[in-house]
Amino acid sequence: MKVEVFADGASRGNPGEAGLGVVVRSEGKVIKEVAEYIGRATNNVAEYLALIRGLEEALLLGANEASFFSDSELMVKQIKGEYKVKNEGLQPLHLHARQLIAKFKKFEITHKYREDNQHADDLANRAIHNARPR
Repeated sequence: MKVEVFADGASRGNPGEAGLGVVVRSEGKVIKEVAEYIGRATNNVAEYLALIRGLEEALLLGANEASFFSDSELMVKQIKGEYKVKNEGLQPLHLHARQLIAKFKKFEITHKYREDNQHADDLANRAIHNARPR
């Protein structure tokens, strides 16, 4: 099965309260949505956690081919090997993501602008909003 995964991490402050959003589509239809509060994190950590969660969800759904989309240009270029992962806090997340990526027969990741990743962005922000005490 081939899927498209839109992933986004959000942080209110950097670091701050953070959440992730994941949208998995197959044949143009949404088959899974995730909005998860992840606590206090930097935006880059939230982006990596969104990628990892998206990879896990795609694998759980039985996908062997995946096209990923994220508005984090840094993360996308790190995953593609165009940028080194210098931040020690991101290195284990990058390694975990690479291990999950290796389980796919075919994998690609593409940078999308925020407005083209709105559904995942909305889910990440909803997770933060819903976790806050009122």
